[in-house]
Amino acid sequence: TIFLAVHQMEWINQNGGMLFSAGRSEANAKVIYDWAEASDYATPFVSDPAIRSNVVATIDLSDDVEATTVSAILRKNNIVDTDSYRKLGRNQLRVALFPAIDVADVQQLTRCIDYVVNELRSA
Repeated sequence: TIFLAVHQMEWINQNGGMLFSAGRSEANAKVIYDWAEASDYATPFVSDPAIRSNVVATIDLSDDVEATTVSAILRKNNIVDTDSYRKLGRNQLRVALFPAIDVADVQQLTRCIDYVVNELRSA
């Protein structure tokens, strides 16, 4: 674990340090929150953009879309760790926005979620 942490810190520092790291998380957050705000079935759990996390996004889903089903289908397709915070008891997805995650991956995730939801709604 320490070995991986050292390599991640080296990677962050080689790419610009804290500005790079914070910028990647901010870019990832913009993708997921913009997507949720434009969606007809998803909304950011935290409504005030000024206090939303750039590290982990929680996205509420409308009642006609079961988050546990969406997460299960994503998991079956090797897209993991989108489960909600169980203790909140909300119908939501949780998405990591860490600096090591490429913006393109977050963009693809939103397309995958849309695909799954469209398939579920048309079934």
